[in-house]
Amino acid sequence: MEITDIRIRKVEADGKLKAYVTVTFDDCFVVHNVKIIEGKSGTFIAMPSRKTKTGEYKDVAHPINSDFRQALQDKILEAFEKSSEVIE
Repeated sequence: MEITDIRIRKVEADGKLKAYVTVTFDDCFVVHNVKIIEGKSGTFIAMPSRKTKTGEYKDVAHPINSDFRQALQDKILEAFEKSSEVIE
């Protein structure tokens, strides 16, 4: 599976949430609302989620292995950094 497009929508408000991301796979499947978050130990992605009746948040879509999750995060954060360079 190839990531064919990454679109970054930056969040201007102060806080941990830095951007929302839309990722397209193989020019035929899209995942919206991946979040870029600034954490204590660095920037990371959070997959789209919804709140359950019990108040927990469950991912709507997510990678099923750590290798793909890391590759996805690396590409998204690379695109985020490039978009930040253009603005600054």
